[in-house]
Amino acid sequence: MPKLISIKSKTEIPEEYQNTPIGKLLEYQNLGLETDPYENAEILLGMCMDNRKSLNLPENFAFVIRNGGADMKYCEFKISYAVAVGGLSYMALIGHTDCAMVNLHERKDKFVDGLIQFGGWSPDAANAHFEEMAPQYEIHHETEFAQKETERLRKLYPALTIVPMLFKIEDRKLYLIED
Repeated sequence: MPKLISIKSKTEIPEEYQNTPIGKLLEYQNLGLETDPYENAEILLGMCMDNRKSLNLPENFAFVIRNGGADMKYCEFKISYAVAVGGLSYMALIGHTDCAMVNLHERKDKFVDGLIQFGGWSPDAANAHFEEMAPQYEIHHETEFAQKETERLRKLYPALTIVPMLFKIEDRKLYLIED
């Protein structure tokens, strides 16, 4: 299991992230740093779409891509756009505790019932949809997935500094995932 690194003061931010958008992200979220709005984004954040995750960020500080489980598969063009057009050099990939994409099969009945009730799907179509798609999106552990997805993205974007993180729902803090 990857180790989590808690950041409770500016001095605990690893030296390689001091005075970078990664360090600033940690300061904004964990230390309550306030600043004026930015004119241009400095970082790309890849996050889960979970509504319990909101970050304390200045306006215009970050491009944000939100996708279930912070899975960035099929988001590569959006990442490329942010890097190429936005001129970004930093990305944080942020998983979170209590992610609903973990053990997705345990939520099958709720998923199917919800598609029937709220989506107007037939039971057979809802069940088939879950069975077909769930294996592509299920993750087994939040921190391990964030670490593996970071490794995959680093191969695609070797000049981009990509840092895996975990947002703990319990305390609303970001933790570095040790590489």
